[in-house]
Amino acid sequence: MRIAEFQDKLLQQAIDADFKEAEVYFERKKSFACKLYEGQIDSYETSEDGGLSLRGLFNGKMGYSYTEKLDEDSIPFLIDSAKANADILEEDEGIDIFEGSSEYARHQFYSEELAQIEFSDKIALLQAIEDKIRSYDPRVVTLDYCLLQEFSTERSLVNSKHLSLSQKENGLVIFISTVVKDGDELKTAGYLKMTRDFYALDVDEIAQEAAEEALANLGEKSIPSGKYPIILRNDATASLLATFMPIFSAENAQKNQSLLKGKVGQKVASDAFTLFNDPFHPCALTGSNFDGEGVATKQQAIILNGILQTLLHNRKTAKLEGGETSGHAHKSSYKSTLTIAPQNLYVTPGKRTQLDLIASISEGLLITDLSGLHSGTNTISGDFSVAATGFHIKDGKIVSPVKQMTIAGNFFDFMQNIEETSTELYFLPNGYGSSSLLVKELSVTVE
Repeated sequence: MRIAEFQDKLLQQAIDADFKEAEVYFERKKSFACKLYEGQIDSYETSEDGGLSLRGLFNGKMGYSYTEKLDEDSIPFLIDSAKANADILEEDEGIDIFEGSSEYARHQFYSEELAQIEFSDKIALLQAIEDKIRSYDPRVVTLDYCLLQEFSTERSLVNSKHLSLSQKENGLVIFISTVVKDGDELKTAGYLKMTRDFYALDVDEIAQEAAEEALANLGEKSIPSGKYPIILRNDATASLLATFMPIFSAENAQKNQSLLKGKVGQKVASDAFTLFNDPFHPCALTGSNFDGEGVATKQQAIILNGILQTLLHNRKTAKLEGGETSGHAHKSSYKSTLTIAPQNLYVTPGKRTQLDLIASISEGLLITDLSGLHSGTNTISGDFSVAATGFHIKDGKIVSPVKQMTIAGNFFDFMQNIEETSTELYFLPNGYGSSSLLVKELSVTVE
């Protein structure tokens, strides 16, 4: 049975079964991954996952159910399960099925050209990259991994209020971990490249960047522990932002789990800090024209020049505050209930390059990688203490990599202490992005 036909039939039977209104959400994900070792395929995987969920208003309560089986027998199962789910709810959430926005953007997130590239061509590209890295410098001893992953997702949402939305997205990501050795010193560094334009991938450029990222870490030295001005590189900043995203959720604020509660309209960061949500940003691989409830998504400032403009809302959290949703309802899969998440959340670029920021520091640190972000952070208090990789800056120049460090601070103070942002914007595959940030100071412990 075709998906559209199944959705229509399920909706009609749900209404016939005394649901006041109902919604059907469908999602299918496909991925291909290939990992190389010394020019040979080490692993090769293709996967497909998909299913459908029913959400409906029954006896004043919103019931949920889902299935991976799209056949006639699944329809009564979905309806009965959603009814049972509604019956056990203790209270009415007060939210109905959304009738649709007045207008939707028509951005495309799917490349037909990428979808037509043969697997053999992708593997050949990866082999060429691995070969170039291995021959780039005699200090390159091996690659921990050289991985290419391609993904595609299609989803559709239809409801009994005649709303019908659909979308496809795809992308390709290359992950490389290069191991280098000089004497007794052994260092490893990761590299990531993502695109929808396969033919824009440059083997020489990727190999050079991946190798140099690792080679730069050789020759590490110790520096005294203390407080230093910090430049947090764009990729490291994006990782930190992704970790602390829950503080921007209105749902968490309403549960007293965010210190940003009640601070809309107030200054929560420095003038140099603007945090933007852009579902259509061309540099990101993720994006959407509608959120998990079918609300049209939009470009909007979350923090503008340090002033908190809004928290991230879905229709439920917005109704509790007597306002309008910001279009951030989120379904992580067809199995999931609605939560809140941004679409391409990033710190906006400034006017000077990262090199310019480095040149402005008499002594400080450039932090290029953070690890232990989930175990070393507290999104309620904002405190963090995480392992870091980076470089010592002296008299406006990078002088050496620094031995294993730990940087510590508080994310709310961190936002207040941002002095400048760089021109270089970088996105992670999950849609979080940033420019590099110059921060007044952070506590640094060097082993």
